Amino acid sequence: MSFFSVTPALTAHHGPLYIQLERILREAIMDGSLSQSEPLPTERELAERYDISRITVRKALNDLQREGLLIRRRGAGTFVAPREERHFSGLPAFSEDMLSGGRTTRSTWIGRETDGVTADESMQLGLAPGARVHRLKRLRYADDMPVAIEMSAIPIYCLLGDLTDDETLYVALQKAGNPVVRALQRLRAVALEPAEAESLGVEAGAPGLYVERRGFLGDGRTGELTRAWYRGDVSDLVAEVVVPQLLPA
Repeated sequence: MSFFSVTPALTAHHGPLYIQLERILREAIMDGSLSQSEPLPTERELAERYDISRITVRKALNDLQREGLLIRRRGAGTFVAPREERHFSGLPAFSEDMLSGGRTTRSTWIGRETDGVTADESMQLGLAPGARVHRLKRLRYADDMPVAIEMSAIPIYCLLGDLTDDETLYVALQKAGNPVVRALQRLRAVALEPAEAESLGVEAGAPGLYVERRGFLGDGRTGELTRAWYRGDVSDLVAEVVVPQLLPA
């Protein structure tokens, strides 16, 4: 019996249909019900199975592809993306990055509040309108020089209380029993706007690095939405690129 032969039906009483389909597929991916070795049904087959339009199916699949959960192979179909489970406590955080370069670090709070979710946060965190989130904004220092502004929105159920000045977000989430297990991160070179430039002690328009990150909990829910601005003159991006072995001609 296949996974798709026993999945629940979609109903308009439980929110947008594409979000319901996303949730069903996401949970099946996270718990291993969907195998990486077999393609998903086609858009037409999914539309018939759930009695929805192909446009609705395509939107759900596109969202899951952007999250990195699905991959599409031309001529082969849509598959669950290969994943390596790796806990974020093993990845370098801001303080660890800076300390590895021999710098001392500290943070100061710019703002801490609990408020209703915005429209953008609702979409990116998968929260219903009216849900509440913790908003955390702090200025990060290395050797007493401001180097980063970090703003995070966290669903209210994810944290037990306030973070200390130097406590990392991932440590706090782990203490609350909601560790982030993977993330999608986008980086972009920017010219710093006047407000960010002033906080970082540089001229408006100075080069900076903008980072946007969505962290996911073990059950597939989004537990973190973070935006950060780094001074370009103290930020290096280092990545290791693995080149696949080519078959002989």
